Amino acid sequence: MSDPEQAERELSRRAQLSEPVERLRRMMEIRHTEDLIKGLFAGGLVAGSTHTCQGQEAVSVGIAASVRPSDAVCCTYRGHGHAMALGMAPEQVVGEILGRTTGCVGGIGGSMHLSSRTIGLMPTMAIIGAGIPIAAGVAWAAQLRGSDDVAVSIFGDGTANIGAFHEGLNIAAVWRLPVIFVCENNLYGEYSPLATTTAVKDIAERATSYAMPSAVVDGQDLDAVASAMGVAVDRARSGGGPTLLEMKTYRYSGHSRSDPATYRPEGELDEWLARDPIDIYASRLQRQGVLDVDAVAALRADIEAEVDRAVETAKQGPEPDRSEMFAHVYAS
Repeated sequence: MSDPEQAERELSRRAQLSEPVERLRRMMEIRHTEDLIKGLFAGGLVAGSTHTCQGQEAVSVGIAASVRPSDAVCCTYRGHGHAMALGMAPEQVVGEILGRTTGCVGGIGGSMHLSSRTIGLMPTMAIIGAGIPIAAGVAWAAQLRGSDDVAVSIFGDGTANIGAFHEGLNIAAVWRLPVIFVCENNLYGEYSPLATTTAVKDIAERATSYAMPSAVVDGQDLDAVASAMGVAVDRARSGGGPTLLEMKTYRYSGHSRSDPATYRPEGELDEWLARDPIDIYASRLQRQGVLDVDAVAALRADIEAEVDRAVETAKQGPEPDRSEMFAHVYAS
């Protein structure tokens, strides 16, 4: 597929998020893709590690539904869900993870370095907290240009304890930058429970140090995520400056595919599975009369079949030539 065709498809997928059923579809797509990626890793098809986001889909889709393609989004190595929510197709994501030329950056970035300028996805970053100052810089550029574009920095709870977090929030507040800082608080910084590393109960409290608006949000509820994002985005676009949003969520898998997550207390995973973001949103659409139980089941089956085909297609893609590692290093 040519670049213009790919860009058109990504933008079309992004526009679909204006419809409630498509938001549910996208969450299901992310979940099944991540489940299959676990199998690909177990089968030895993924070089290096990979970090999946099952359980955090409402955050990804709620953010994507609230920003424009011209806005910039910076996120972490746990970025597959964000990439697909923003508009990247499963075969692009899986192709990249498998190191195939059909991947979003030609198979030379891998799981932790997804990117698409068309949909505003800045290269995802393996360095903890790296996206915070980058998002602040992108927001500053938009401010200097007189644009009303905004930047979004998505990071984990562990990032809130490093220097880049405090430096980024401070300068954003001082310069009233149009940036939204989104903390995906899934209770664990890699393998460490938040309570053992962080003095405050809610990371959102730290916004008061920078005279910045903040909110604690139910990250399992897509509508709650989109609502909080809408307020923060409107504030940023209108010159009101930055916001810190803390999304309370949970990752069903371990930190990475080599982590069995045996450190979790007994019963904790079950408690969060009972508040699955896909089930919450599907139940809401059923109560509203948008879908019935059979329609939800049919939608899930349709999505899973589509993703299965996309993964098989990605597996057949060619590997890049080794010389590609030196391409795109310099720009002229």
